[in-house]
Amino acid sequence: MRTGICALAALAALAAGSAHAAGPAAGQARIDGGRVAGAVEDGVAAFKGIPFAAPPTGDLRWRPPGPVKPWTGVLQATQYGHDCMQKPFPSDAAPLGTEPSEDCLVLNVWRPAAASKAKRPVMVWIYGGGFVNGGSSPAVYDGSAFARNGVVFVSFNYRLGRFGFFGHPALTRESPGGQLGNYGFMDQIAALKWVRRNIAAFGGDPDNVTVFGESAGGFSVHTLMTSPEAKGLFKKAVVESGGGRENITPNRRLSGSAPGGPPSAETVGLAFAKGVGIAGEDAAALAALRALPADKVVDGLNLMTMFSPTYAGPMIDGRIVVDEPATLYRAGKFAKVPIIVGANSMDIGFSQAKTVDEALAPFGAGRQAEARAAYDPAGSGDVAAVGFKVAADRMMVEPARFVAKTLSAQGAPAYEYRFSYVAESMRKEWPGAPHASEIPFVFDTVKARYGKDLTAADAAMARTVNAYWVSFAKTGDPNGAGRPVWPRYDAQDRLMDFAAGGPEAKADPLKVRMDLTEAAADAARK
Repeated sequence: MRTGICALAALAALAAGSAHAAGPAAGQARIDGGRVAGAVEDGVAAFKGIPFAAPPTGDLRWRPPGPVKPWTGVLQATQYGHDCMQKPFPSDAAPLGTEPSEDCLVLNVWRPAAASKAKRPVMVWIYGGGFVNGGSSPAVYDGSAFARNGVVFVSFNYRLGRFGFFGHPALTRESPGGQLGNYGFMDQIAALKWVRRNIAAFGGDPDNVTVFGESAGGFSVHTLMTSPEAKGLFKKAVVESGGGRENITPNRRLSGSAPGGPPSAETVGLAFAKGVGIAGEDAAALAALRALPADKVVDGLNLMTMFSPTYAGPMIDGRIVVDEPATLYRAGKFAKVPIIVGANSMDIGFSQAKTVDEALAPFGAGRQAEARAAYDPAGSGDVAAVGFKVAADRMMVEPARFVAKTLSAQGAPAYEYRFSYVAESMRKEWPGAPHASEIPFVFDTVKARYGKDLTAADAAMARTVNAYWVSFAKTGDPNGAGRPVWPRYDAQDRLMDFAAGGPEAKADPLKVRMDLTEAAADAARK
């Protein structure tokens, strides 16, 4: 059990506040594992590194998250626990603050230090990183600004790479009919269940939970929105640059490949095992896999190498992931909760096109002229620029509109955004807002991201964006006094553009590109 210098201060806060406060004492809380003590600073109580599941190590590698072993005394929750095992990469915009480890299933809570008779809304953050990188410790993910604005904020870790997403026939034989493959999603659901059981101890309302995430975290929100296993665990959702048509590894099955689809996760797992010298499909093979050192399981995997043929990624398992999001959304098989969904003006996409014609090929022979006018209006012939825009629209930008359009048509309140604001110090380098650049504005942690280069305009935009997200968490509507009105999505394709001049509700300026991309996606289904 960890100890820290804040123990006496936390106990004093408990003694002073518990007799009269309507809510929990600022620096302590009792949860189902035992008592925890956090740190109080600037009106915010922060609790870090709280275990929400047993360490998934040794024989617990590639098993569903197990229960926490209760502790005695007071657990000092003043430092982040380990982020999950991975190979970090130097250019990460959200660098980890801890050493990665398999012992990583911990979460963090920020709450207002002042007691309140009313239960506070809860926001639960899911980080991105392609399901191979990321963690809850980066400074830009600090939840203090949300707490100062009346939210109980939670972030957590989930298993990544081959630790989080792995299939093998020996695992299937070990647990016939059990939860298999998507261990990272199992961790996410376990964290949400922990919130359901424990968040009242921090003054939060378990019946007013908003789940939100970016990139892989946004893809995760789509999984939770459409998963029977996550039913009832949240009441609102936010997806930042998280696609929405296909899973991040489209049509991958746990076992048995779909016609024309990628090899199954079990097939990929066998290939990985063979590569590390482990043959067979029996218990001995599984024991050898579980005995591999953690770095051998990572095997160099990160965002730069994530398309390795020996890494499956998330898969359709029939229990948590039952199909592609678009299929389930069209069928009405989703949590009909209010949703914010959007993407950035220079979002991410992957193109290997060698000519402009090749980049525009997805739009079909009959629409080449229209596509060329939309994607290369100046006739530059810049293959990289055209290919990037086409790929980003297909992967992130149009799927956000698809989700808003499809869910709103079935009665779910939907609010679409486009984030195009670029920090003033980066405007000579970035012609638009890159993937993930909205995060420090949503969290109001722009100081941690831009440091001495932060401007007053940047800080003002961060306060505004954070206020929209906080209002949505409180009421299911992002609007509030003093801010431009953000309309619900409707047939006019109106969205909120977070631009240099301030937030502006407008008709989508990329509507022609969105319509072309939608038509190409619909044609590919036939």
